[in-house]
Amino acid sequence: MPAIVPDNLLMLPRVPEPDRLLKSRDVTTIVTAVSLLEGAGFPVRRPFPGRLLPFTAVDPFLLLDHLGPVEYGPGEAKGAPWHPHRGFETVTYMMDGTLVHHDSQGGGGLIADGDTQWMTAGSGILHDEMPPLALVQNGGRFHGVQLWVNLPGRLKMTPPRYQDIAGNRVALLASADGAALIRLIAGELAGYNGPGVTHTPICYAHATVYPGARLRLPWPPSFNAMVYVLSGTGTVGENRHALFAGQLAAFGPGHALDIAADANQASQHSALEILLLGGQPIREPVAQYGPFVMNTHQEIAQAFEDYQQGRLGTIPVIRTPPPTPS
Repeated sequence: MPAIVPDNLLMLPRVPEPDRLLKSRDVTTIVTAVSLLEGAGFPVRRPFPGRLLPFTAVDPFLLLDHLGPVEYGPGEAKGAPWHPHRGFETVTYMMDGTLVHHDSQGGGGLIADGDTQWMTAGSGILHDEMPPLALVQNGGRFHGVQLWVNLPGRLKMTPPRYQDIAGNRVALLASADGAALIRLIAGELAGYNGPGVTHTPICYAHATVYPGARLRLPWPPSFNAMVYVLSGTGTVGENRHALFAGQLAAFGPGHALDIAADANQASQHSALEILLLGGQPIREPVAQYGPFVMNTHQEIAQAFEDYQQGRLGTIPVIRTPPPTPS
């Protein structure tokens, strides 16, 4: 899992530990992601939404899909062909491999190791997310995450926007003792800011907690909080609830988060790799059907009509190079 790794962790800015008198958040729910196929048939693990964590429990987030990790053989890689969105934002973060994105607004490009594509669908957009030709032809490793972030009703029809966040723009931070690496993608953490520009106030980060280390972070009390394990094993919360790959912990109120990596990791994992998620709840009705997320069913019906009438844009002509001769 290369993502972005600094040359010297100890030279990074440190996130100070919160005051011990501040309440650490207790774990309220632990869910194991369900496995399913998306797009043209690529595997994902989805911790939310679901029965234990519906929209109201993860607000302002809507969906988290863990893409892979998978080692594709030649001809196996698949993606998500052209489809519409309206009413929210999609955030695609790649840790291994490459994804190619196009959209009807002219945005897009390559999303490679450590890069983030932040697409505000807003009033409506068409896009695709496909593996590059080299990955289809030759196979290779693929590992990423897609997060859906809701928009409040007043911004659901905002003009579409695309942010290409290269991996070298992510804010790199170290824990107070230097035993954990934090890649801050968006939002604010202890006075540091990630490069992602958000309509909805959130904090989104990828942290590496090395074996035996403990990560204690300040967390905005008005935000909810979740930790999802990408790989490795560890514990979360003051009561040290065990957590392993594919599991997500949701936390109750408080001012701090506690995460610890097991001293002995499985041989294929060198550390505990986690996503840190939190945001200011929007607290509005959610009407979701397929690729559209609005406030009412009438708005969903209008989105379908607008899509069918071509008001969400048109698929551009994209010329791809011919396959490499064998």
